[in-house]
Amino acid sequence: MSESAEILCIGTEILLGNIVNTNSQVLSRGLAELGVNVYRHTAVGDNPERLREALDEAFARNDIVITTGGLGPTYDDLSKETIADWFGLPLEMHEPSARAIEAYFGGMKRPMCQSNLKQAMMPRGCIVLENRNGTAPGAIIEGKGKTAIMLPGPPREMTPMFERQVLPYLAKRADHVLRSHCIYFFGIGESTLESQLRGEMQAMKNPTLAPYAKDGEVMLRVTASAPTEAEAERLMEPVIASLRERYPQYIYGVDVDNLQTAAVRALKDAGLTAAAAESCTGGYIAKRLTDVPGSSEVFGCGAVTYANGAKERLLGVQGSTLARYGAVSPQTAREMADGVRRLSGADIGVSTTGVAGPDGGTDEKPVGLVYVGISSEWLNDVVELRLGRGFDYGEREFIRYLASSHALAQILRAAQSRPE
Repeated sequence: MSESAEILCIGTEILLGNIVNTNSQVLSRGLAELGVNVYRHTAVGDNPERLREALDEAFARNDIVITTGGLGPTYDDLSKETIADWFGLPLEMHEPSARAIEAYFGGMKRPMCQSNLKQAMMPRGCIVLENRNGTAPGAIIEGKGKTAIMLPGPPREMTPMFERQVLPYLAKRADHVLRSHCIYFFGIGESTLESQLRGEMQAMKNPTLAPYAKDGEVMLRVTASAPTEAEAERLMEPVIASLRERYPQYIYGVDVDNLQTAAVRALKDAGLTAAAAESCTGGYIAKRLTDVPGSSEVFGCGAVTYANGAKERLLGVQGSTLARYGAVSPQTAREMADGVRRLSGADIGVSTTGVAGPDGGTDEKPVGLVYVGISSEWLNDVVELRLGRGFDYGEREFIRYLASSHALAQILRAAQSRPE
C-alpha cells in the first residue's frame, strides 16, 4: 500500500502573491517518482494557530506532511516550534548546526546575530537535514505513526536538501516505484490528439497515459508502477515506441522539456549553427535559444530588425520587396532568413515577420498573421501562420510566443532533415 503525503507551504508572502510557490512542483515530482501519492497542496500564513489547524487536517488525511518555509531566524518563523509541539517534543540546541551557522557567517566576514542560532534549535530526537546552501537546517520527525519533514522555503536551499537527503530517506520506505516519461508534441492540438487516443487512454491501467496542454504544445505523460525501476521502464517502452511510430511529424522529444532544448540538441548532433532575424517576435527566438546552457556552440547571431530600414540595411531585404509586398509577407520572410544566414555565416537562418497586435491588423493581413522563413542549403521554405484567437487579454504575448515556437520548430526541422 503506497503512502500519501500532503505538501504544506508556510508563509504569508505566498498567500499575498508576493512570491511564486515553485516548491510544490519540485516536491510533487519527486514524490511521484517514489510512488508517494499527493492529493493536496496547502498554503498557510505565518500564524501558529492556523498552522496547527492545517497540521491537524493534513495528518488526519496523510502519513507524511512535508512543509516548506518558516525555519528562519525571525520572530514569525514558527514552523519548528509548532510542528515539534504537535509531536509533543521540546526543542534542543543542535551543536553541529550551530557551528555550521557560525561558520557560514564567518566565511562571509559578517557578524552573526544571536537570533540566527534559533535556527539550530531542533526537535528532540529528529533527523537533522544539513543545509549546504543557507543557514536553516531541515528536520524529519517520526512519531504517532506519522512523519513530518520540514524544509526551508528558498528554492535554492529546499531543492538540494529534498533531492539529496529527503528522497533517499523516503526511498527506503517505498514498496514500489512510479516512473514517468514526458512525450512532447508540437503542431497538433490537444483535443485532436486526445480524441485519437481516447479509447487507448481509457483502457490503459498500468502504464497510464495522460495529456497536458501548453501554449501551442501538448505533453503526454506515460506513467508505470512496478516493484523496480527497470520493470517500470519495460512497461513504458512499447507505449513510447508506438507513439513515436504514429506521430513522427509531431513528436519533438521525450523528456526534453521544451522546443529550444530540442533545437539546440539537434543542431549539436548535426554539427550545425543557426541564426535568427526577428521582427514581430522581438528577440524571443534568441532569448529562448540562449536560455539553453551550451547554446553558444550553435547559436551566435540574432538580429531584431523591427523597422523596414533595419531589414534593408542589416539583412539586405530589397526595398522593392518591402514596397510591393510589405514587411508582413512570405517574400520578406524569405529574404530575412537568407539575409541573416548570409550575415552570420550560419548554416541555418530563421526569420519571423507578422502582425502581433492588438492594432495594425487589416482584412488582408489580420492580427495573428505571421510568416516564418527558414533558409539553408538543403531546406528553404516559408510557413504561413494564423495565430490570432481573438483573446481580449494577452493576445499579443500569445502570438509572439507561439511564433517563436514555430521558428524553433523550423530550426529543428532543418537540423533533422540535413542530407547525409
